[in-house]
Amino acid sequence: MEIEKKLLLVRLPGDLGAYEKKEIEQGYLCTSPTLRIRKSNDDYILTYKKKAEKASKDGTICNTEIEAELDEAAYLHLKEKLDAPPLSKTRYIIPLGTCGELCPGVCEEDAGKALKAELDVFHGHLEGLVYTEVEFPSVDAAERFVKPDWIGEDVSADRRLRNSHLAELTDAGTLADLIAKSPKI
Repeated sequence: MEIEKKLLLVRLPGDLGAYEKKEIEQGYLCTSPTLRIRKSNDDYILTYKKKAEKASKDGTICNTEIEAELDEAAYLHLKEKLDAPPLSKTRYIIPLGTCGELCPGVCEEDAGKALKAELDVFHGHLEGLVYTEVEFPSVDAAERFVKPDWIGEDVSADRRLRNSHLAELTDAGTLADLIAKSPKI
């Protein structure tokens, strides 16, 4: 189960060069359910996602997710079958602390689990779009999350920011309001 929030930024969390980063290219073979291929640095992954039956009260994204490793040849073969050109983004991995520190009152089982922000900086036709995702061990933890001061508005419910939707866009004009809110890199 994947449980996450998508969040805009108030500002950058310092020098991005200080964090681990991944260069990501991903494309979609199907969007309902989601069937995605991804190249993340030198790793190749096939992902199946389906919206979970049980939804969160606060709009947190909950999906059933299954990942399988691909080799480069399989990735390139599937890439030829994409409905739209793949997305390109740089992802910065930013440690946030433990669930117990950032999700007050969370159960003991979740308290010691580390949280991280995955800050995505898009390239190509989505240049200027920046947001972060935080994954949680439970819906309860997600609903209790107290954001660091550099993280802003929760946009988990904004369908425009689903990666499968972003992949279908040929013009980022419909995202102008979100791009305007993104910090400049």
